[in-house]
Amino acid sequence: MKDLLLAIDNGTQSLRALVFDLQGNVQAKAQIEIEPYFSTQPGWAEQHASLYWQTLCDACQQLWKQGIDPQRIAGMAVTSQRGTMVNVDEQGEPLRPAITWLDQRLAEDPPALSRPWRAAFKLAGATDLIATFQRQAKINWIAEKQPELLAKTYKYLQLSGYLTYQLTGLYRDSSGSQVGYIPFDYKRLRWAGKLDWKWQALRLLPGQMPTLVPPGDVIGEVTAQASKQTGLPIGLAVVAAAADKACEILAAGGLEKGIGCLSYGTTATYNTMSKRYFEPIKLMPAYPAAVPGFFYSEIMIYRGYWMVSWFKQQFGLRERQLAEEQGVAPESLFDELVKDIPAGSMGLMLQPYWSPGTREPGPEAKGAIIGFGDVHTRGHVYRAILEGLAYALREGRERTEKASKRKVRELRVSGGGSQSDVAMQLTADIFNLPAVRPHTYETSGLGAAMNIAVGLGLHVDYQVAAAAMCRPGKRFEPQADARDIYEQLYQRVYRKLYPQLQGLYTEIRSITGYPK
Repeated sequence: MKDLLLAIDNGTQSLRALVFDLQGNVQAKAQIEIEPYFSTQPGWAEQHASLYWQTLCDACQQLWKQGIDPQRIAGMAVTSQRGTMVNVDEQGEPLRPAITWLDQRLAEDPPALSRPWRAAFKLAGATDLIATFQRQAKINWIAEKQPELLAKTYKYLQLSGYLTYQLTGLYRDSSGSQVGYIPFDYKRLRWAGKLDWKWQALRLLPGQMPTLVPPGDVIGEVTAQASKQTGLPIGLAVVAAAADKACEILAAGGLEKGIGCLSYGTTATYNTMSKRYFEPIKLMPAYPAAVPGFFYSEIMIYRGYWMVSWFKQQFGLRERQLAEEQGVAPESLFDELVKDIPAGSMGLMLQPYWSPGTREPGPEAKGAIIGFGDVHTRGHVYRAILEGLAYALREGRERTEKASKRKVRELRVSGGGSQSDVAMQLTADIFNLPAVRPHTYETSGLGAAMNIAVGLGLHVDYQVAAAAMCRPGKRFEPQADARDIYEQLYQRVYRKLYPQLQGLYTEIRSITGYPK
């Protein structure tokens, strides 16, 4: 009986092989930590593509050792981090380490656009945005610094496309995985047309991109070679899923009307899912969803919950040591650290722009903490970080509601930060909306499993799959006293921080040169 679904979730810090049943329950899990990147130059972030593939093979083998019968697997899918790119030659061998989404290198001399396109972007006020797109595109850096490598590049693949090739021997990828500095038409969910400006802006040719398959379609079958390395059955169907964020939104309940999705991960985001294409920030695209023909909007706080990790590393040694001694999760002790600190952290306010933005906030932006007094402790700083992230994401919700003309009635919160009851409660209070955890922490993997289930006809459509496989978990309601304090702090202080500090950020940048 083939009644199990295998989702491979290749994140930034680990790869998880997850086996789900048709009710969305995790039946087995193999997780292997991955070094997020290595760096040979300041700001570079690379990882060997072969490491990702070997980790996938090892994770599958761990599943079989746990007692999962591979013959019960009906199909599999891959979801992965977005914007991690791999150059391969005609034999499918990586030509260089993958450049991960965390990489900060910039091209210095990107290709010139034609005069009509330059005029059009000038008229739209998008000249700087397009220039940033070109400089951020790693393929343009490769063309400048490693032209001989670009000449050997047969295909330029997302990490999901590289893993799909290793599984199937085919240069195919899901249209739902195409997020990054690539020649993708986000509105039409396909590669850009031959006259599109992106082909001028990037040192790429159409033949260097993989064939795109919509989420839920069978993308290929496991080859004999892949079967030997992974233990997967030869001929097992590989179904197109989508990028990890898209799958997470689907599994969190994004198909339901009135649902806003928060992700408290390395990058914190506010997302909604829609059949209609709209841009919550002008000229910043909506991305392909995990359901064919749908899109998801995104407001991103780059290095969002990274700030929480930074705090734990810099100021949380005591809690980390105690957690190890007691055999408990460190998060539970950090919740203890802040549980008695009142809403608003006694006036300590944080603006979470730890890394510069592209559009809003702009590239000059920095983080700020204001309101210090002698009453403040480590706990106040920790809570202020959590509150600052929630304030910033609330701004994202308001911007998205204005652009979409659709109100949100409930939040679904995923990612590592969602495991903190304190973070969940203050999120509900700051948004003045119920905040709900999905029934499983593994939402990216569950979304990919839903693609398998629908793609193979095990559930007739995504609405049916969502009803069967997605359930709300613990629910946090806004508390009136905290809500009122947060409302005043948000309206009277937080929303004024960036406009009032922007000029000072620009001065800091002009004096120090940071950020570039």
